[in-house]
Amino acid sequence: MSRETTMPTQREERGVTGTREEAQTMTPAVDIFEIEDGLAVVADMPGVEKDAVDVRVENDVLTISGKAVSKECGDSLYREFGLTHYFRQFQLNSHVDQEKIKAEMKYGVLTIQLPTAEKAKPKKITVNIS
Repeated sequence: MSRETTMPTQREERGVTGTREEAQTMTPAVDIFEIEDGLAVVADMPGVEKDAVDVRVENDVLTISGKAVSKECGDSLYREFGLTHYFRQFQLNSHVDQEKIKAEMKYGVLTIQLPTAEKAKPKKITVNIS
């Protein structure tokens, strides 16, 4: 990844007649680490289950999105906290092998491995003595 590009999110209108309330998305906090064979992106997405996360690459853009689901304990009388959906995008460069990207979701933390493409890895050249 050469740089992060976060595109503006499109707000979706909830299908409720007579209101203008819009659904919100949140940009998940991420940490990016250099690992042995590339980069690792770790994103905090609390409330998102494995089946509700979507990771895709299209036109050299890595898109992370997830739908948080609140588990209600009963009828709420008053509420100040609500979970939102997550959305973030990163511009990838040619050093990432897009065919070998892996993602894992565990306890609300998404880890994406972005391996370095073979052509971008440094190659050691053996020097022969004549």
